[in-house]
Amino acid sequence: QIEQVLLNLLSNAVDAMPRGGTVRIALAPAPGADGGDAVSFAVSDEGMGIPEEIRDSIFDPFFSTKEIGKGTGLGLSISYGIVRDHGGDILLESQPGRGTTFRVILPRDGKPEPRLAPQTDHSS
Repeated sequence: QIEQVLLNLLSNAVDAMPRGGTVRIALAPAPGADGGDAVSFAVSDEGMGIPEEIRDSIFDPFFSTKEIGKGTGLGLSISYGIVRDHGGDILLESQPGRGTTFRVILPRDGKPEPRLAPQTDHSS
């Protein structure tokens, strides 16, 4: 699942630079939200940045700035859900005209939270 998050962030970073540029990936230890040990990875691009007015919407399902047919608008939403399920967070740093960094912070014990299986009635 974390691989899917990384791939989604990398895909968005490449798409943010249609004329080319550099994508950087960084991995570092980080303090966890609860004071425990955590690890972070960041994906940075040299694209145009994310406008302030849409930053609150980028993790919403089906939100996309891409042309119709060029994306589902689910990548960041799914990534956010995966990271939260693992007890982590995604932080956004973006400067207009300079690029964007998504930083994922995960607890070192990042076990997914258990999901309840749907209840089914097997009686006849």
